[in-house]
Amino acid sequence: MKRPLRILLVLLVVAAGLWLFRARLFGAEAVAVRTARVARGVVEESVTNSKAGTVEARRRSKLSPGTSGVVAEVRVERGQRVAQGEALVVLADDAQRAQLLLAQRALEVAEATHVRACIAAERAERELSRNQDLAEKGIVSGDALDQLASSRDLARASCSVVAAEVEHARAAVVAAQTELDKTILRSPFDGIVAEVPVQLGEWATPSVALVAAPHAVDVIDPASIYIAAPMDEVDSERLAVGLATKVTLDAFPGRAFAGRVVRVAPYVLDLESQNRTVEIEVELDDVDFGARLLPGTSADVEVVLRTRTDVPRIPTGALLEGGRVLVLQDGRLIERQIVAGLRNWDWTEVVSGLAEGDAVVVSLDSAAVRAGARAVLKDPP
Repeated sequence: MKRPLRILLVLLVVAAGLWLFRARLFGAEAVAVRTARVARGVVEESVTNSKAGTVEARRRSKLSPGTSGVVAEVRVERGQRVAQGEALVVLADDAQRAQLLLAQRALEVAEATHVRACIAAERAERELSRNQDLAEKGIVSGDALDQLASSRDLARASCSVVAAEVEHARAAVVAAQTELDKTILRSPFDGIVAEVPVQLGEWATPSVALVAAPHAVDVIDPASIYIAAPMDEVDSERLAVGLATKVTLDAFPGRAFAGRVVRVAPYVLDLESQNRTVEIEVELDDVDFGARLLPGTSADVEVVLRTRTDVPRIPTGALLEGGRVLVLQDGRLIERQIVAGLRNWDWTEVVSGLAEGDAVVVSLDSAAVRAGARAVLKDPP
């Protein structure tokens, strides 16, 4: 009696389990899901910067005057375009002009003295020549002729000395002019004024090596704009000059700007408390747009390593762990194993496991979305 009773109890438990399973399977409310069809398109393999990149300028000069002085004129303002050699800031130059005038007058005196000394040398030469003729006739003594020769040599030496003094005076004029030129701060290249921290009447000083000094004007060459982006060191071997890039900027949401890698650093940065990175430099294809970017702006760079066109693809968000996807078929979610090819954040190439037109689930944020569950299309067209 005990054995048949046990068998009966086991059969009842199994029947109850089957009934509960069937109730859950067929009686549970269908879950609403969003799907995407497998379709052909472009898939790119890419890598992105590990930390925010930065818009930089290869030519950016924070300029200081070449001498100290009071600011007499500020000729530019922020955002103004300037040409190479254009005066930006002018210092008071009374002292420098006075020194230049003194040097010029000294040069005039030296030149006049030189003329006089050389005239005296020519006269001494002629006097010696006449007396040499007389000495041959015995009219002038040899001692007198020696004195005339010494006077001629002395006059020649005086002419040479004064000629050197003239060159010295000319160098002094050049030096004084150079000091005067230092009172005018000029742009070293065509560019845009980014900042003018100096004010009229302030005391400006030149920058000295190893000593930080406030700059007077900050000038940027817009034609030298590029984006510097740190890439993870694991991707360093795959990065190369010429690779296409997509650049996104916070100031232009929803837009991506095409560019090219123009430099890959030949070393890895090992900064404390940060991942090791290799820096790349990117220039935008649209040079005119790039010239409008402000240095210091953050930027994200995506480097396209490989591209495949006209291949079956699905949204990358549809992938489950292990290369699995859920397909909505006849009102149920069916699990499929796929072989994926190229992939990025947006798209994944499907090599096998799915057919074009299959509807893969992309709304995987609910525990109810699982293989075998009843499902309906959310917000169907």
